[in-house]
Amino acid sequence: MTHTAEAKLPETNLAIRVMRTALLCVPLMLVFAAPPTSYAQLINFSKQDLIDYTAQNPFDRLPDGRPKVPDDMIERARGLSAEEVWAVLQQKGFNNQYADGFQVLHPGKTLVGRAFTVQFMPLRSDVDDVAKSKAKALGMARLTNQTAIDLLQPGDVLVVDMFGKKVNGTIVGDNLFYYVMKATKSGGLVVDGSVRDLDGLSEIDMPAYFRSADPTPIGNVMLTGINIPIRIGGVTVMPGDLVVGDREGVYFVPPQAVKDLLDRADEIHIHDEWTKKKFDEGKYKSSEIYSTPTDPKLQQEYQEYLKKRLQEIEKKQQ
Repeated sequence: MTHTAEAKLPETNLAIRVMRTALLCVPLMLVFAAPPTSYAQLINFSKQDLIDYTAQNPFDRLPDGRPKVPDDMIERARGLSAEEVWAVLQQKGFNNQYADGFQVLHPGKTLVGRAFTVQFMPLRSDVDDVAKSKAKALGMARLTNQTAIDLLQPGDVLVVDMFGKKVNGTIVGDNLFYYVMKATKSGGLVVDGSVRDLDGLSEIDMPAYFRSADPTPIGNVMLTGINIPIRIGGVTVMPGDLVVGDREGVYFVPPQAVKDLLDRADEIHIHDEWTKKKFDEGKYKSSEIYSTPTDPKLQQEYQEYLKKRLQEIEKKQQ
């Protein structure tokens, strides 16, 4: 099925001229667009804004300024469980990084990647009138959902605040979902809104989280930001966050917490591995082994096992 409201945009949109102003003391980029049934991008972080607002990022950065969680860490994160992510984020004081209540397209497929954030708002005619005027003055084409989609890179997860909209809140149909899969190398999609062509989407091997499915094309909305802080459920999502999704929901992990999260996850995996081995022996009650061995000799055995396995994992990662 064709996503009728998704017209192809030329690559020249990547070089859109900007006019800067201040809104709530945050530097913003004003970029406006087209007709009433179309959309208008109102604000965006500059590259320096992204650097400033993600200053604790310990990694390199993508050309657009987003933190670049390394590819090898993204692969390691595919083995994370919700409990492991939750434990580390809580320890670090990040208490609002989990969103659930989604429909999950492929429940057995883990979602992992870097957040590419997009924000939409309900269409407002007076704002759109200004948008049309500015677009005409700048000689710009209209901006749509495809403006953001065409900027996706390998390893990205498209994270969209569509304010929970169902009817005309469909960020993609099967054609654009397929494009997202190809552009991100099966990164994924999280939308606080809807999708369309669900039968077609289900045949495409990429994880997706969405509130609902609806046959209507995207409409009556305006694109208000690309790679800015957005809200998904009760979570503030920053561009470049590590996105981790499983059957339960989605975590958005600040880059500065990723290494500790993965290191802690290795220890938890080893602990679970050792615990099950001891249970398999059939010699112990659960309380003698889990969550901490009660016998000093067993404690020593576990510490030796932990050390050995961590060394094996470290060697494998080199």
